[in-house]
Amino acid sequence: MLRVDPGGDEEMMMMGIIKEEEDGEDSEEDEEDDYLLAATGEAGPEQHPPGRRGRRGREEKERTKVRERQRRAVTGRILAGLRRHGNYSLRVRADINEVVAALAREAGWVVLPDGTTFPSSSSSHSQVTPRPAMLVPVAAAAPPIPVSSSAAPAPQPLRSVVAVSPLAARPISRRAGHASSAYVAPPRAVPAEGTASPLLAVRVPRGEAEADDDDNAMDGGKQTGLATCPAPAVAPPRPPERDFAGTPYVPVYVMLPLNVVSLEGEVVDADALVGQLRVLKAAGVDGVMVDCWWGNVEAHRPQEYNWTGYRRLFHIIRELKLKLQVVMSFHECGGNVGDDVSIPLPDWVIEIGKSNPDIYFTDREGRRNTECLSWGIDKERVLQGRTAVEVYFDFMRSFRVEFDEYFEDGIISEIEVGLGACGELRYPSYAAKHGWKYPGIGEFQCYDRYLQKNLRRAAEARGHTIWARSPDNAGHYNSEPNNTGFFCDGGDYDSYYGRFFLNWYSQVLLDHADRVLMLARLAFEGSAIAVKVSGIHWWYKTASHAAELTAGFYNPCNRDGYAPIAQVLKKHGAALNFTCVELRTMDQHEVFPEALADPEGLVWQVLNAAWDAGIQVASENALPCYDRDGFNKTLENAKPRNDPDGRHLFGFTYLRLCSVLFERPNFMEFERFVKRMHGTINRSLVIAAPQFTSCIYTAMFTVSFGVLRRRSSSRLAGVDC
Repeated sequence: MLRVDPGGDEEMMMMGIIKEEEDGEDSEEDEEDDYLLAATGEAGPEQHPPGRRGRRGREEKERTKVRERQRRAVTGRILAGLRRHGNYSLRVRADINEVVAALAREAGWVVLPDGTTFPSSSSSHSQVTPRPAMLVPVAAAAPPIPVSSSAAPAPQPLRSVVAVSPLAARPISRRAGHASSAYVAPPRAVPAEGTASPLLAVRVPRGEAEADDDDNAMDGGKQTGLATCPAPAVAPPRPPERDFAGTPYVPVYVMLPLNVVSLEGEVVDADALVGQLRVLKAAGVDGVMVDCWWGNVEAHRPQEYNWTGYRRLFHIIRELKLKLQVVMSFHECGGNVGDDVSIPLPDWVIEIGKSNPDIYFTDREGRRNTECLSWGIDKERVLQGRTAVEVYFDFMRSFRVEFDEYFEDGIISEIEVGLGACGELRYPSYAAKHGWKYPGIGEFQCYDRYLQKNLRRAAEARGHTIWARSPDNAGHYNSEPNNTGFFCDGGDYDSYYGRFFLNWYSQVLLDHADRVLMLARLAFEGSAIAVKVSGIHWWYKTASHAAELTAGFYNPCNRDGYAPIAQVLKKHGAALNFTCVELRTMDQHEVFPEALADPEGLVWQVLNAAWDAGIQVASENALPCYDRDGFNKTLENAKPRNDPDGRHLFGFTYLRLCSVLFERPNFMEFERFVKRMHGTINRSLVIAAPQFTSCIYTAMFTVSFGVLRRRSSSRLAGVDC
């Protein structure tokens, strides 16, 4: 019977729950014993008189009840303490499995919902984030006995403790490393006179014989030592890595800073930039990527273009014998992940938007997204007598004429055409400025009057005018799929109306790409063009793929939403540039298991859709990447192992040039990655190169580029050559 005082505290409630469970288990034990005795007809290994046998059975049951009652009382106090003092969100009825899972996650392990548990991939080499001290549970029957200073054998290494901090944007597997960063240390025994806090203490055996003694002592309720987790000196051994020597050559480009050209048409910090580019060239980088911002070039009046700053920048790049990838950026900069500057749309476009805000994408609440123009005005003459696609074409044609010599000399190797938010082919469905946070599903962006008119025409053509509306049960920016009527399993997304709406919504995206790419092919005839597609990997393991649907990718579990995009690109001879190739599914489950993300599955689907269509595929990292695991994952995607057709990426663009990249450990990993992408690295180079290359780049910074050395490579300059 449950005995809980409604006015009592949390511990009393837990005791009541424990009492209820005890009563249930006692009755089950009685029934089980009676059943076994009746089935076998025996009293056990020794025959006793019925009275004595029954008395001994009752005594054993009472002892078992006492032990179980004590165990449950300890569990109840642990749960109450963790809820009250440890910020663990454990429910009142949490069982021991949930306690163990919470402690395992705190220690850096990954615990999936089905109980599958494995070590964190980043636990052995991630930078440790300070966390509150936590008491590690040990045997509680006797006080701990400290390790004497004469204990000679070194302790057996235990698993490191890694803290995973919550993220408010897209999940990041690891952050930038620093020269002073170290690997996480295994715990070590602490002498009795040590100053370590007992809150960080864990029991550590001190040799094989003593380990056996400790095991026996634990059975008897004794402890034999304390240990702490100091900073480590060495990393655990890495598994053998794939040898990329002799693999196909994949060129590597590096994105330049977003504001490398100022609003005034000047190259920002040109001296430091030249030094950085020289180092990249020496490391084998093939070229750089530059954003040509519509808001910078055509800022004040229609069809008045100022290319001065970009001409100066391109001259520097040509002198250094680097290649150029140029992005036609028809969106504003600022407000997205990784945006550290603000570059708005042209002033004259903003003025038009004040009187006609429907030129922007609009959500269900009527909020306008000024990041880019709505695709509903692609054929509407609302931009001072021109349509949106005509404005884009005039801009691209002006660029082609202005930099004709760079095309003829092969300096400009590729033009990437911006087709939407962030320069990617997608709706601005997850805008941070409207309150979106990862892993929200986002919202449909089709409520401006031009797209609503397009939807009405589509519904009338289908013969169902009642379908001329957008979903009213699709949640909000930060909803989860199963909390909405539209995206939940068996929801309206798979109804007749849902399929009609999603087909129309994604077709608007495809039509926009088709129109702009047709004019881009005309403006850049004979030059390579590409389109960037964003990697929306969260909620990929659900049936509806809600985050992809709101972004315009009609890719539920029973439909390939990327094959139609690949066909449009093939029609115009454009390559596909896909993001998030460095992300690993295991890392996403570790940081945000509730997001049901699968970047590896998404990358594989998109790459195969493009290769099946016969188009070239390039890629870039979605988030800053400085660690070997991220680079290795990129390599595996760039050059799939044992591919029967020998398919591989035709290029990779690294996000992004910054001072952190030039810190010694980061740059050495990056240089190694470049060589492996080129297929030229071998094992002897991996072993012998680090000290040599660091000395070379230290000399380059010290002798020729003092400005850069002071600003971004102080650690490189400290190497003893």
